[in-house]
Amino acid sequence: MAGTAPPPPLPPWGNALAGATGAVLANAIVYPLDIVKTRLQVQVKRKNIDQEPLTTNDAHYTSSLDAIRKIFEDEGIAGLYSGINGSLLGVTSTNFAYFYWYSTVRSLYLSSQAVPRPPGTAMELSLGAVAGAVAQVFTIPVSVITTRQQTQPKGDKKGLLDTGREVIHSDDGWTGLWRGLKASLVLVVNPAITYGAYQRLRELLYPGKVHLRPWESFLLGAMSKALATIATQPLIVAKVGLQSRPPPARQGKSFRSFVEVMSYIIEHEGPLALFKGLAPQITKGIIVQGLLMMTKERMEILFVVLFAYLRRVRDSKLQQLANAAAVRAKEVMPVVAK
Repeated sequence: MAGTAPPPPLPPWGNALAGATGAVLANAIVYPLDIVKTRLQVQVKRKNIDQEPLTTNDAHYTSSLDAIRKIFEDEGIAGLYSGINGSLLGVTSTNFAYFYWYSTVRSLYLSSQAVPRPPGTAMELSLGAVAGAVAQVFTIPVSVITTRQQTQPKGDKKGLLDTGREVIHSDDGWTGLWRGLKASLVLVVNPAITYGAYQRLRELLYPGKVHLRPWESFLLGAMSKALATIATQPLIVAKVGLQSRPPPARQGKSFRSFVEVMSYIIEHEGPLALFKGLAPQITKGIIVQGLLMMTKERMEILFVVLFAYLRRVRDSKLQQLANAAAVRAKEVMPVVAK
């Protein structure tokens, strides 16, 4: 007896929708950690000789728990969700674009081969980097606005549109919405490493397994994201510094490049400060990536089932139309013969 034919693969937009849905759910759950890691990354330790504060917020945080406590005491529960609308919008657009372009370029690569076979590690990373670069160009303005919202001091909170106007009316003008683009383009290696490592670990730990269990997807996502975060943390810190308001000590002068941000941090805190906020960054990244991959696997299955159902409905409708046309033709034929 012939085996059941495997379901057709999802189109690029189906993969993109599944990935974006998983990303929104995951990021909404851990959003307070996103606030904490951003606040930790933009603060600079103040020395006794400093005349002006080196961060946009008066409070200084000694740890993730200290940051959560002080934000809650100063701004209430709303402070832990400041800028969440823009953040989730950015997460949706970034992940939709990333998974769409990743699926597209991967399909093009496979179709260009005489004998299709899974790409190697280097090619997997390259495909992820291309997809990430294209996604960043279109979605970085939302990231800039969200970072500004997350670092706005109490009493100066603004909405998504007002924060966007503030960026546009700064010295950079419209180009300010693309601040940190160079760092972001370099950081495309992060999702590339993450997704490439995920694919390699999946083949190593679960060879030949088509559908993973939720905890298996979570484990692979967490492991791959931890590796990528540690490798790119200095650039992540520099990117946040570029996109946030300049510290008062710089008298409104924005950083011009991520190299300048890194030099400023090293000058005031030393080289290890380039890894500040690493704990909440990894914790958030592990949870988000684990939930993302776990949810994306479930969503892909749901979309495959949905598309199969829609195809059956379409085929049934077409068959009904064909039968109706055949009946109509038989009714007309005797008339034509006369």
